[in-house]
Amino acid sequence: MALSYGLILSDFDGTLRMSKGGISEGNVRAIKDFVTAGGVFAFCTGRMLSSIMPYAKNLGLEGLIVAYQGAVIADIASGRLLRDVRMDTEGAAQVCAYLQSLGRHIHVYDGDDVYMNRDDDFKRYYEDVCGVRGILTGEDIASFVRDKKICPQKVLAMNAAEENAAVCEKVKALFGKRYEVTSSSEFLVEATSFGCNKGEALSFLSEYYKIPREKTIAVGDNYNDIPMIRAAGLGVAVANGVEKLKEAAGFVTKTCDEDGVAYVIRKFGLGENI
Repeated sequence: MALSYGLILSDFDGTLRMSKGGISEGNVRAIKDFVTAGGVFAFCTGRMLSSIMPYAKNLGLEGLIVAYQGAVIADIASGRLLRDVRMDTEGAAQVCAYLQSLGRHIHVYDGDDVYMNRDDDFKRYYEDVCGVRGILTGEDIASFVRDKKICPQKVLAMNAAEENAAVCEKVKALFGKRYEVTSSSEFLVEATSFGCNKGEALSFLSEYYKIPREKTIAVGDNYNDIPMIRAAGLGVAVANGVEKLKEAAGFVTKTCDEDGVAYVIRKFGLGENI
């Protein structure tokens, strides 16, 4: 029997990844069952490629993987980049300079390198969660970007949770017409080239696999997932997701700690009576 949905695109942190870290056995089994049945399962994350790729390989996934909010789309087996869209050097430096004026902890992503402007608890937390090591630039990361002529895939600011929404709105107000500005967690604000969002990534994969958009599912938890939730045939929010995402979703599944992705796979992807 043909699958009702041929492509499932899932966010990672806060969605597939448990709050304590790792992917649950229930999610692993459901993903493998869906792929065995002929479906395509793919990660769509704001993480850098080198941070998310090990999880895809450990799951035995094949095909494409989406990183940097859609700025990068790569083939898992070969590492070949099918999409690599970057911010212009001067624009990225201007975003950095503005974030510096706000006193932010800043990241600049260039391929497999992530540059950071300070050595603090944010740096150590990020390195621990994402399994990467930041390259310190000093506080004036904007000048570093200009001097090195970096065209990054993404610029990010880490903020205290109570400040994050305000920082996001300020960055949107200044740069929202030039760049995609979004938030992927309660302490992250991220900027990528215009058009580099998860909705565009879903469209790319839909065309690549020749799976109609109405036969796709997208699962997420945060503001950066809204474009793909709206673009998918079925947009799903995990129960621990932000309210704005839940409002945009067609279905709310269980939390990331209750195998929410597995529930979606089995109920809609495999059509099980659960």
